[in-house]
Amino acid sequence: MEEFTKRLSVSQSMEFDCESDEVWRMISEPGNLNHTHPFCKSNEVIRWDKENHSDRLVYLNELNYIRNFITWDEGLGYSLLIGEEGGPQSYVVWEINSVKGGRSELRITVYPYVLARLPIYIGYLPHAIWLRPRLKKYLRSVLSGYQYYLKNGKTTPRNHFGRHPWFS
Repeated sequence: MEEFTKRLSVSQSMEFDCESDEVWRMISEPGNLNHTHPFCKSNEVIRWDKENHSDRLVYLNELNYIRNFITWDEGLGYSLLIGEEGGPQSYVVWEINSVKGGRSELRITVYPYVLARLPIYIGYLPHAIWLRPRLKKYLRSVLSGYQYYLKNGKTTPRNHFGRHPWFS
């Protein structure tokens, strides 16, 4: 994973009014993006068993990505590669932490493939002004989708937190 973690990353977290095991159940459920992801048109399971996890995420704009899970730490989180089949991949880490008062935090960190081939000293400025703000907005919307689903017990409406230029 070192080749991925050398990339410039973008991270976002959100606290939830529930124990970490409830967040884990929500994010580890097969096809969960159908209920929680504000830019998801469909999330179909390719394989979901004890050893292997992979699924297909089709965004509202028809962008078709495969998620292949690399690590699976029961109750704590997972890491995955995501991208078009046969195309460049972004590395993503999902982490759950317990917080005081029966609360928990979910953090998503993305090591995007965009700009990855550029030396850091050249890619830093476009990362800071163009990629990072858009990816932060995306991650806030994804986390807010889980928050909405948890609080309301129903599917997060599509584009509920605003449209996104890459995925709507």
